[in-house]
Amino acid sequence: MEIQEIVSKQKEFFKTQQTKNLRFRKMYLEKLRDVILQNENLLYEAIEKDFGKSKFDTFTTEISFILNDIKYYLNNLKSLSKPKKVRTNIINQIGKSRICSEPLGNILIIGAWNYPYQLSLSPIVAALAAGNCCIVKPSEIAENTMKAMVKIINENFPSEYLYAYEGGINETTELLKLKFDKIFFTGSTKVGKIIYEAAAKNLTPVTLELGGKSPAIITKEANLEVAAKRIVWGKFLNAGQTCVAPDYLLVEESVQEQFLEMLRKYIQEFKYEINSENYTRIINSKNFERLTKLINKDKIYFGGNSDQEKLYIEPTILTNVNWNDDVMQDEIFGPILPVISFTNFNLVLNEILEHEKPLAAYLFTQNSEEKEMFKNKLSFGGGCINDVMMHLGNENLPFGGVGNSGIGNYHGKFGFETFSHQKAVLEKATWGEPNIKYPPYSEKKLSWIKRFL
Repeated sequence: MEIQEIVSKQKEFFKTQQTKNLRFRKMYLEKLRDVILQNENLLYEAIEKDFGKSKFDTFTTEISFILNDIKYYLNNLKSLSKPKKVRTNIINQIGKSRICSEPLGNILIIGAWNYPYQLSLSPIVAALAAGNCCIVKPSEIAENTMKAMVKIINENFPSEYLYAYEGGINETTELLKLKFDKIFFTGSTKVGKIIYEAAAKNLTPVTLELGGKSPAIITKEANLEVAAKRIVWGKFLNAGQTCVAPDYLLVEESVQEQFLEMLRKYIQEFKYEINSENYTRIINSKNFERLTKLINKDKIYFGGNSDQEKLYIEPTILTNVNWNDDVMQDEIFGPILPVISFTNFNLVLNEILEHEKPLAAYLFTQNSEEKEMFKNKLSFGGGCINDVMMHLGNENLPFGGVGNSGIGNYHGKFGFETFSHQKAVLEKATWGEPNIKYPPYSEKKLSWIKRFL
C-alpha cells in the first residue's frame, strides 16, 4: 500500500470521531503496552544487533520509559481531557469560559537511532493519548530496531489509525511532501532545519527535539565524589550517544586534578570494556571515524583506544582543551569528554552564554548563590543540579529544547498538550445583555466602554 493512501485513510478515519472517545484511546494504549511486553525479547535482540545494547540498558533507558508513559496516560487521561474552567471577564457576562483539548488529527513522528524505541514510541503514546492518528518513521540507521518496530506495529494495529513506515532518506523526503497536522522530529539540528522548512510549506506545526553542546560545571563547592560518579555514568551511558549527556566539563581549577582522578577511578570501576555488556558500541563506521578524528592524542588524559572492527571507542578524557579545539565546535555524541578549567564562576557562565543554547546543562555545587546564578543566568532546555540526565525521568517536568536545541516539549501532560489544540469556548446566556456594544453609538456609551475596557 502506498504511503499517500495510508495518510488519506488516516485522515478519513480521524473524521469518524472514533479517536476522540476515551475508551477507544485507552483500549489502544493498553494494546500497545501488551504488544511491547509480548515482543520484549524481539526488541532486545534487535537493539543488540544494532549496537550491542544490553537488556539492562534497553529496559532502563527505553522500554521502562514507554511503559511508564502508557501508565501515566491511562491513569490521567480523564483529567487531561476534561475541559478546563477559566474566569470569564466582565464584558462577557453572563457566560462560562472553557478550554477544550482536542486532537490535532494526523501526526507524523520521525524517530532517532540512539534510543530508537523510546524516541519513536514515547511520542506515539502521547499522540494516541491525545486522540490522534499516527504515522511513525523510525530511524533507518538502527536498521534492526526499525524492522522490529515496523513488525510489531503493523501486525497489531489498523493502518488507518497507527502505521510504521520503513525506509531511509528517500522515504522520509516523500513523507515530508504530504500534509500532516503535526510533525514531531527527534534528531540533529541540521536535519531539524530541513524538517522545519518542509513543514512550513504546508503551515504544519512542528516539535523539534534536537541537541547541542550540553555543559556540566563542577565548582570547588561540589561533592566531587558524587559528581564524578554521576557524570561518568551519564556521559558514557550508550557510549555517549545521548542527546542530553554532558558534552563537556567546566571544572574549577583548584579541584581539577583531584576530580580527574575520580573520573578515572569510576571509568575503571564501571568496566566499560570492549566486550562488556556495561558498554555500547558506536552505531556505525561513519560515526566511528568522525569521533576518532576528534581525539587529539596530545590532550588525552585517559583512554583514547579504539577498535574499528568492533566499533568500540574507549571512554576518553581530554584535558588542556580550549574553546577553539575541534572537539568543542559541535555536539560530540560519543564517549569523548573534554575538560576545560576555570577560575571565575561568573565568567564561565558568560562564556556559555556566548554559544548556542544547549538542550541540557548541569551544575555540581553545594553553594546556594552558584545555584541561583546557574538557574537565572543560563538558558537551556532542561537540566539538573548535582546530577545529570535524571530530569528526563520525571513525567511532571517538560522535556524539550530552546533555540537551536529544539522547539516545543513533551512528557506527561506536556506531551498531551503537544499533540492537542487548546480550543477556546465561550458560552453566553441569552438574557441580561446590555445594549452598550450595539449601534447607535453615543458619547455616553463610549464613556461606559472605556470604564469596562
